Order: sequence, then C-alpha cells, then structure tokens
Amino acid sequence: MSSASTEPAVEHLDVLIVGAGISGIGAGRYLRTELPGKSFAILEARADCGGTWDLFRYPGIRSDSDLHTFGYEFKPWRDKESIADAPRILAYLHEAVRENGLDPHIRYRHKVLGASWSTGRACWTVEVERTDTGERTTLTCSWLFCAMGYYRYEEGFTPHFEGRERFGGPIVHPQHWPEDLDHTGKRVLVIGSGATAVTLVPAMAGTAAHVTMLQRTPSYVMPVPRRDPVAGALRKVFGDGRGYALARRKNIAQQRAVWAFCRRNPKAARRIIRWVNARRLPRGYPVDEHFNPPYDPWDQRLCAVPDGDLFKVLKDGSASIVTDRIRTFTEKGVLLDSGRELEADVVVTATGLNVQALGGIPITVDGRPVRVSDTIAYKGMMVSGVPNFAYAIGYTNSSWTLKIGLLCEHFCRLLAHMDAHGLDICRPEPADPAMPTRPFLDFGAGYVQRVVDQLPRQGDRMPWLTSMSYRDDVKLLRADSVTDPELRFSRADAAHRLEPAR
Repeated sequence: MSSASTEPAVEHLDVLIVGAGISGIGAGRYLRTELPGKSFAILEARADCGGTWDLFRYPGIRSDSDLHTFGYEFKPWRDKESIADAPRILAYLHEAVRENGLDPHIRYRHKVLGASWSTGRACWTVEVERTDTGERTTLTCSWLFCAMGYYRYEEGFTPHFEGRERFGGPIVHPQHWPEDLDHTGKRVLVIGSGATAVTLVPAMAGTAAHVTMLQRTPSYVMPVPRRDPVAGALRKVFGDGRGYALARRKNIAQQRAVWAFCRRNPKAARRIIRWVNARRLPRGYPVDEHFNPPYDPWDQRLCAVPDGDLFKVLKDGSASIVTDRIRTFTEKGVLLDSGRELEADVVVTATGLNVQALGGIPITVDGRPVRVSDTIAYKGMMVSGVPNFAYAIGYTNSSWTLKIGLLCEHFCRLLAHMDAHGLDICRPEPADPAMPTRPFLDFGAGYVQRVVDQLPRQGDRMPWLTSMSYRDDVKLLRADSVTDPELRFSRADAAHRLEPAR
C-alpha cells in the first residue's frame, strides 16, 4: 500500500507588492481603501518598513522636499518642520502602516528572486527567499506591483580612486554608514557635491575638527526654510485635514512655478541663484568657483539646504569647499590635480547611487526573459509587452510621492475596470512599432546617465511619454479613462485561471 505525498498549495494573491518603502506603503493603503476585496501582500527584504528612510543612517539625513508634498495626500503631515529628518519621516510611515491596517500584509525579510508570467494561467509565479533563514518559497499573483524605488540597496556608487588602499583612515559610503564611526574632533573629507554631500557637511561640522567638501563639479544649492509658516497658519485656521490639503496645493504650485521659471529662463535663474548664494557667503568668497555649475538649473536636481545650514558652516569656518579632481589617495588624504594635498582622518564618498530598473528582479513572460531596455514605458507605470505588471517611479523635478499617489489611484481604477468586465490580462503594446523613442528619464544626473541604456525607453506621444508634470498627470491618471487603444485586455481560460483563497 502506497501513500501519496501532497505538496502544500501555493498561495495565490490578487496583487503582490514588492517593497515596503514610501511607495509600497502607499500602494497597500490604496488597495485597502479602493479595492477592499482584493487579497494582497507586501514583501520587504529588510527587517523593517520605510525603505530609504530606514536604510540610510548617515548624519543629518533628511528630505530635500517639503513633507506637505512628499507626504501622502491621505495622511496630513503634522510636524512643525516641513523639511524633516529621517526619524520624523520614518515615524510618519510607521503611523501610516498602523492607521491603515497594513501590518498583517507586510512580510519582512522576504526577498524576491525572480518572477515569471504565464499567459495561459494569467498569473505571475514569484520565487521568494527568506533573508534570515535562506528558506525559499513560491507565490503566485494576478498582478505584480514593483515598489522598490530606483536604486540598489545593496551597494552605493563609488568610482575608482587611484591609491585608495594607501589611505590610513576609514573610507565610508553614506549608504553603508558604520554605527560606530566617531568623527568628533577629526578632519573629515566629503567627496561629492549632491544632496547627500550638502547634508553631511553641516551635520558633521558641529563636532568635527573641520569638514571639507571636495567636488569635481559644483551643484546648484538653494536655502529653503525648515518650517513653512504659511502651512502652519493654514492648519491653525482650517484644521489638520483642510489646512494640509491647502498647504499641499500651495507647495505643488510653488514647485511647478520654480521649475518652469528655471527651464524657460535659465540665465535669469542662474543669476538669481548666484545672488542668493553670494548673500549667504562671506564677503569675497569665490562664488563662481564653487557654486557655478556648467549646466542650467534643473538639468539636474537643485540641492536644498534647510535654513541655509551649509552656508552657515562655510561662513563660520567649520567647513570649506574645494573644487578640484583627485589624482590619487595618499597615506594622509588625497592629492589633487592642482598639486594640493588635502589631509583627512575620515573620508566619506558621497558619490551617488547605483540605479537599477524595476528593482533588478529578473522577469520572464511565457518563458522569454524580458530585457527592460527593449521595453517602452506606458503612462510611467507599466512597460510594453509585460502583462499585469506595474511599477512606481516618482518625479525627478518635484516631490517623489506626488506621482506615486496618482499611479496608485490609477492602478486601482484599472483593476476595478477589469473586474467589472471579467478581464484577466492587461498588456500595453504600441500601435506603431516604429514609434521614435528616447531615454525614460531626460535627466542629466550622473547616476541616471550611467545606466540610461538599461532603463525602459519612452515614446514621442501619449500614453508612451513619461510625464514629469503633476498637473498633466492629474488629467491622465486621475481624470482620464483607464482604457486605451494601446492597452490590450483579454480573458484567461477559465480552466486554468487561478483564484486567491478568500
């Protein structure tokens, strides 16, 4: 007599969200409120939610957007500081998880290894690994929603530095900040000129002997108020909900106006930024040497410094900027092309991120590997030829979360439309195979340019354009229909269709 062993049934979900950062939490909330009957889970490879705000631990880490627009539309930002540090943002995200009942849906230490789509079964099969035990499991889902952001969590970008091994002190990257690093009373050299560098310099200058920011190319830097008095007044008059909505509206318009002015009048914008910088710096400071980028404003993102903290430490002498190139590391620091040697006890390589497409998850469609660079982005939330797959990428010229909210709304409306019409499969396909394409992100930042050939493309017409305008996206993603001639819908064979356990 033989006994047949039965394999445990593979769990099937309506939606599987990958990533429990600001995008994944937002996606979970919209699913819970807009489509309460849908089954879903959020897989997070790390031990906690929060994404970027849980990963980065370097001194002074903060947002470079105001939290009235970087926060969720559905959850008012109640803190007095509009430009907030990571602990405040992380507390806000934890609150969002609790208030929206997402805790039971988040599975920590679950890393997605790969996903394969079957048209016959109308589902994704997703391979998952427990990062704490190494155990591997399989899930299936009708929709896969990638909310993993745009960079590799495992490793930041560090260029090759000649002679790096000769330096006698610690060399750290902000993405992997050691908990036991003590820079008190030490000479710190921060290599870089972007948002991370301008955050680190004033944060470390208070206790370091001196902090030097070494930049190859200057960035545009603008002081912004840490607190928003108008937002505070609106909250007092109209209450948290209405006051927050009005402050959000005001800041959206303000961000758009600044960006549009810079793009239309780059020379005037450059003069204004230089004037603001010069007023904050000591008399006779070489503004054009250290604050005059070779590109126009908003060709790359402007660096915001709350209450002008960077300018304050430059003015009091606790920090300085050097614009030069590194020839080689030495035992004591770095030797520059100019022949000058900068001595340091600690070196911080604030040299950027490693961008990766769609979380770096290898995916196949009906057995064929998907080469992301061969796909075209549809409405900035799906890619051509890949069914039932959505992703969340925010704005580069405004607050990230503004677009995430609109994408999540549109995603939920799309699923509701498919349910109402008995549809199982949704696949974007360009009607014109010869449509001209260009890079997905028209952005000059080095971290984008290094991998632009690995990202999806965008077309020259809607819905294949990647919009960076909140106003346009409100029309496209919130007001317009979810149907489109270039979005192909179909039904699966009922015999093979998978249904989630309810």
